[in-house]
Amino acid sequence: QVQLVESGGGLVQAGGSLRLSCAASGRTFSTYARGWFRQAPGKEREFVAAISWSGGATYYADSVKGRFTMSRDNGKNTVYLQMNSLKPEDTAVYYCKAAPTVQAMRDGFGSWGQGTQVTVSS
Repeated sequence: QVQLVESGGGLVQAGGSLRLSCAASGRTFSTYARGWFRQAPGKEREFVAAISWSGGATYYADSVKGRFTMSRDNGKNTVYLQMNSLKPEDTAVYYCKAAPTVQAMRDGFGSWGQGTQVTVSS
C-alpha cells in the first residue's frame, strides 16, 4: 500500500515561515516526481510546486515564486516545502502528490497524501 504522509502545517502570522514535509512509504518514490498542491475553502485545488525525481528541476506557481522552495531527500523518500514570507492568501490545506513525471502529476495522475492545514493570520 502506497502512503504519502504530510506534516509541518500549523498557524503562523503573516510574514512568517513554515516547512512542510511529505514522507513516502509502502513503495519507493525515489524515481517519481513529487509535488505540492493546495486547496483553500470554496476554491479548487491548485498546483503549488513540483520537483523532478532527481531534484534537478523544480517548478512553482507564480503566486509562490521567490517565497517557496521545494526540495527532496531520496534517501529518506521525503520531500519538503519551505514556505517563507507567508501571506493570509496562502491559507489552505496542502497536499503532497507523487507521479511518474511532473507532467503526469499535473495531468491528474498519481497518489495523494491526506493533507495538512496551513493557516496564516493577518
